[in-house]
Amino acid sequence: MRRIDAIAISFGVFLAGGIAYLVLRGAGLDNFSAGIWSQVLLVGGLLGWISTYLFRAFTHNMTYHQQRREYEDRVLQKRLDEMTPEELANLQADLQAEK
Repeated sequence: MRRIDAIAISFGVFLAGGIAYLVLRGAGLDNFSAGIWSQVLLVGGLLGWISTYLFRAFTHNMTYHQQRREYEDRVLQKRLDEMTPEELANLQADLQAEK
C-alpha cells in the first residue's frame, strides 16, 4: 500500500465518523449520545477489519503467501521443463516406489 492510499483511507474513515455523527444528530440524538454512537460504529468497523486481517493471516491467504506459493510453483515447473525424459522417468519411478 502506498502512503497516499493510507492517507486516503484515514481521511475516509475520518469522514465516515463525521457523517455518522451528523446522521445520528439528524435522527434526534443529542451531541453526547451521537458522539458515543458514532465512536461505537467506528470501533466496531475497526474490530471487523482486524478480524478479517487475522483470518487472512492465520489461513495464509495474504498477498505475501500467495506470491510465494506462485513463485515456488513456477520454479518447480521450470525444473520439470528442464529435465530430460530419462530424469522424468526416474522421478516418476521414485514417486511410484514411495507409494
